[in-house]
Amino acid sequence: MNVMIETIPEDSHWWFSSRTRALNAVMQSILPQKPDLQLLDVGCGAGNMIHHLSKYGQVRGLEIDPRPVKMARQRGYNVDLFDVTKKMPFDESTFDVITALDVIEHNEDDLAILADSYRVLKPGGHVVITVPAFMFLWTHNDDLNAHVRRYTADELTAKLSKTGFNVRRVTYNNFFIFPLAATLLTLRRSTGAKPELASHHVNAEEYQVEMEPASPPVNAALTMVGKVEAGLIRHINLPVGTSLIAVGQKPG
Repeated sequence: MNVMIETIPEDSHWWFSSRTRALNAVMQSILPQKPDLQLLDVGCGAGNMIHHLSKYGQVRGLEIDPRPVKMARQRGYNVDLFDVTKKMPFDESTFDVITALDVIEHNEDDLAILADSYRVLKPGGHVVITVPAFMFLWTHNDDLNAHVRRYTADELTAKLSKTGFNVRRVTYNNFFIFPLAATLLTLRRSTGAKPELASHHVNAEEYQVEMEPASPPVNAALTMVGKVEAGLIRHINLPVGTSLIAVGQKPG
């Protein structure tokens, strides 16, 4: 394995840890259980997921911003500086798995990323996608993250299909917190409240967007909710949530 650390600070935040558990629940049920899978994490940022993905095989990353690339390399990860909206510097049929975790929503041409992922995947390989859900949930956080769009399950399914993938799973995530989150985001939008979070999209000193803090009791409670939800996602697709997880497979 090409990983040198086991945890990073983000791992203790309820949102990040819940997404990781949900992703593992989906990936473990679909990906082939082989120790030598070749994985590419597209738009990997500072490598926040590479140590988790490394349990499935060898991982390398691509990232457009030199600031998180520097951090990823300090963490010991194999990450290259590259704009993934361009043709990726790999031959066809190179990788078993490509992940784009909260990536394609940043790009005007999300289909180009999916299409090139299809090209460099081996026949039978998988693409794993996470994106934020529902445009009506758009808030200041989307602006801080430089998002272009949020998705519905039908929209993400259609884009995967259009680029050639057989869609294996599409499920919403953060189902249990959806009513609370939708209410909070609506209130913030109506009042103009904006959390003061650091973002590399607006501050040259930052390497990524800061996660919104939660008090230890709230963080613990939401982490437990995420554990319960990951157990459900292992078996069923959830009908609504603040984000989406999808898996497509290249025919072969």
